Amino acid sequence: MEQLSKQAQIVQEKLVDLGYTNEVKQLPDSTRTAQEAAEAIGCDVAQIAKSIIFRLKNSDKALLVIASGVNRVNERTIEQYIDDTLGKADADFVREHTGYIIGGVPPIGHQQPITTFIDEDLFQYDDIWAAAGHPKAVFQLTPDELVGMTKGQVRKIT
Repeated sequence: MEQLSKQAQIVQEKLVDLGYTNEVKQLPDSTRTAQEAAEAIGCDVAQIAKSIIFRLKNSDKALLVIASGVNRVNERTIEQYIDDTLGKADADFVREHTGYIIGGVPPIGHQQPITTFIDEDLFQYDDIWAAAGHPKAVFQLTPDELVGMTKGQVRKIT
């Protein structure tokens, strides 16, 4: 097990600050994609809680969708929940709003508060895995813990 990167350590400290005992793990292999993460962890791709940041076109705010690793976000479905239009978030926008790079965005510990939607499909699993601030860092949690940590809204996202 590698020592935690600076960004992964920030996520670990945020978990502790929030009162959770989940442990961030730094893996030797990349977890940048859901497939890579599942292979490195040894779990099903659907158990990966992938963080996708969108840029809201009208308000220029960030929206975080935490999706099951096998699901593709249906932008029209998400737009039904918000009074805005989804746009692509480039790497600079993601880093500015979250403090993390694409491929390592955790569900918590962002630079600014971010409205969060959580894929209802994650609730079919007892344990899921989320990014922890670095492309090789992850942590295990339950879907209920994810809701508690993020104050996210559970939604259909496909």
